[in-house]
Amino acid sequence: MKKPIVGILCGGFSSEKEISFKSGINVMKNLSDKLWDSHLIKLNNNEWFVEDKEENKYNFLINDFTFKKNNLKIKFDIIFNAVHGAPGENGQIISFLELINLPYTGSNSYSSALTYNKRDCLSILKNHGINSSNNYYLDENQKINEDEIIKSVGLPCFVKANRSGSSFGIYKVYKKNELTLAIQKAFKEDSQLIIERALNGREFSVGVYRLNNEVKVLPITEIISENDFFDYSAKYEGKSEEITPAKLDDENIKKLKSISIKIFKLLNLNGFTRSEFIIENNTPYLLDINTVPGLTNESILPKQLIAANISLKSFFNDLLKEALNKNN
Repeated sequence: MKKPIVGILCGGFSSEKEISFKSGINVMKNLSDKLWDSHLIKLNNNEWFVEDKEENKYNFLINDFTFKKNNLKIKFDIIFNAVHGAPGENGQIISFLELINLPYTGSNSYSSALTYNKRDCLSILKNHGINSSNNYYLDENQKINEDEIIKSVGLPCFVKANRSGSSFGIYKVYKKNELTLAIQKAFKEDSQLIIERALNGREFSVGVYRLNNEVKVLPITEIISENDFFDYSAKYEGKSEEITPAKLDDENIKKLKSISIKIFKLLNLNGFTRSEFIIENNTPYLLDINTVPGLTNESILPKQLIAANISLKSFFNDLLKEALNKNN
């Protein structure tokens, strides 16, 4: 029986591109050669190509998701989406895969686009009783009114790129005279910003996945950053302590699990996600949702899978099988 040909999408156009390449390589390492014929599809600005396990490169034809190997045109049977940021996590490529009816892992294009836009996502979830911090929206063409911002969210506050991940474009501001510079720096990452009151509490990361139409929560991780907050160096350069499973009382674990499942179902998410929360005065506040979280050895979700005694091999295998079966 012919093995399904898997295309592992990685790279992209955002600051998360290099992390995504690492995620893609880790996915390919953990896919069984007996079950899958796996290739990387590397998106690198204007250069898109296919790479096999021996690092041979092939021209990629995006119009029908095919590539040529030994003069044969090969079409992918399924896509594993490992693109953090644009154009994978924001739903752009997924919408094209839906158009050509090519199966893929993860959430649909609408849900992906919604969760990638922090402002829209948090606004919708607030209407369903999901707490988030007081916030203020700012677009690149708007005048910066420091007094209005501080009146709305107070100090300290976080200035965040609205559509970004891996803590790119996030700055913590303590003083009024730091605010405009932080805004200008964040605008280099995105033309839309969300400015939030800095919550004072413990930070937790919750991995959720759906298999066989059942939504499950992985062991929760507490993040204790050596830095001022969980920024890029804390995430990827060892400047944080990540405790999995988190040392948290049963009541708050129950709250985080319940809210995370509620969000997953409300937003019609699929595959696996990772949501970030801060618990302040026994109340969980949602920070954001990642529909394509990191899958490197340093990333949180793979560590949560290990804590749940789920191997990456079996997890990725099950996700691909489910995505294929859904389309048949």
